[in-house]
Amino acid sequence: MTDQAQTPPATPRTCPICGKPAQQAFLPFCSSRCRAVDLNRWLSGRYVVPGREDDVEDPE
Repeated sequence: MTDQAQTPPATPRTCPICGKPAQQAFLPFCSSRCRAVDLNRWLSGRYVVPGREDDVEDPE
């Protein structure tokens, strides 16, 4: 026996769009459709990464 730490088994990932099990080829999504839906949400501005209050926009 070895004294190395055992890693817990990985929990199955689910698609953040539809909740189905994620597929290795499309991680973290289950299909190319869900990957495209996520990309569309980013491009349309539905997802936003908030800035800090002290961020100043460039006046140009």
